[in-house]
Amino acid sequence: MTVRRVMPVLTVADLEATRDAYVRVLGLREVMNHGWIVTLADDGHRHQLSLMTKDATAPSNPAVSVEVDDVDAAYRAAVDLGLRIVHPLSDEEWGVRRFFFADESGNVVNVLSHRS
Repeated sequence: MTVRRVMPVLTVADLEATRDAYVRVLGLREVMNHGWIVTLADDGHRHQLSLMTKDATAPSNPAVSVEVDDVDAAYRAAVDLGLRIVHPLSDEEWGVRRFFFADESGNVVNVLSHRS
């Protein structure tokens, strides 16, 4: 399994106002907007940041999203380690397959792969 990107996820109360601050101060631009999550990136998409009000299908918001090439292998590894699965392995309507686990410190991690 290969990690493709790691992206922080900030929980925010006002998605539009928070997005505008990152756009105006840092020059990031919106590359995705589902109404409850907005992803911002630099021009080369090397650096990304997501802002989220409330996750649409999961019981809690993650602190970070990690895109991998094989989410099923990552899921099996998390289960084998006995990590707490916060959101089950799911195919989401916006084109990702993902699950959430909580690390030993309680941080919620969204692990995902884009479906082809």
